[in-house]
Amino acid sequence: MAAKSANRTAVNSIGDALEALPSGSTSRDVLDALSHMIEANGLTVGDRLPPEIEIARRLGIGRAKVREALTAWQNMGLVVRNKKAGTRLAAEMSSNAIHLPLTLKLEAESLLRTHAVRRPLEIESARLASRNRTDRDCRIIAARVAELMASFEAGEDWRPADHRFHGAIQEASGNPLFNQLIQQIQAAFNEIYEAPFGQPHLGENTIPLHPELAEAIVAGDEGGATRVMSRIMDMVEAEIRKVIGTADV
Repeated sequence: MAAKSANRTAVNSIGDALEALPSGSTSRDVLDALSHMIEANGLTVGDRLPPEIEIARRLGIGRAKVREALTAWQNMGLVVRNKKAGTRLAAEMSSNAIHLPLTLKLEAESLLRTHAVRRPLEIESARLASRNRTDRDCRIIAARVAELMASFEAGEDWRPADHRFHGAIQEASGNPLFNQLIQQIQAAFNEIYEAPFGQPHLGENTIPLHPELAEAIVAGDEGGATRVMSRIMDMVEAEIRKVIGTADV
């Protein structure tokens, strides 16, 4: 009993680095505060975070906001959560890039892991779409890429149109699992980070390649579609790594 009490006291004392957040703070503000706490205490993989109720009390916010933030980290593979064991770190979070805020570094590394899983799915869906597309699929893909380019050239938020374009490709692949898996992977990250690094137009430099991708798929050019999608995925990865400021994460 004494050992459990001492352990509970040690875990709660970690929260000493947490300070009350201003009213109106977001889940991202909670993650910033937790990142600072982790770094200040030198926590590493396997170490336990204070209970949700303790974090909420110290930050002066509702427990639901804390749970939302920790769920996002869980979906990104940064923590594991268990009712009995509490919340423990599952990934190294010490900063090795002093010029980059820790939360952004974690965000970038998580996005890279997400991208690594998504990349082969997107490439294969483009290849299969080139092979299996129907006349209807071709019309939809052509319409979606036209919509995307119109939004892009007008300087509007092109992300919804881009989402629909890639969804049309996944639909044309003939395997609904591609769309389901890619959406699940993306949703896990976007649950908190709707605009990675505070940049709503991450991947904007790939948009001019999308008409070429659409043309390859409509023409049934599996090799061409694969090459263009690979270039798009490579460019997005390079952009993420540029934000981190390192060639090796």
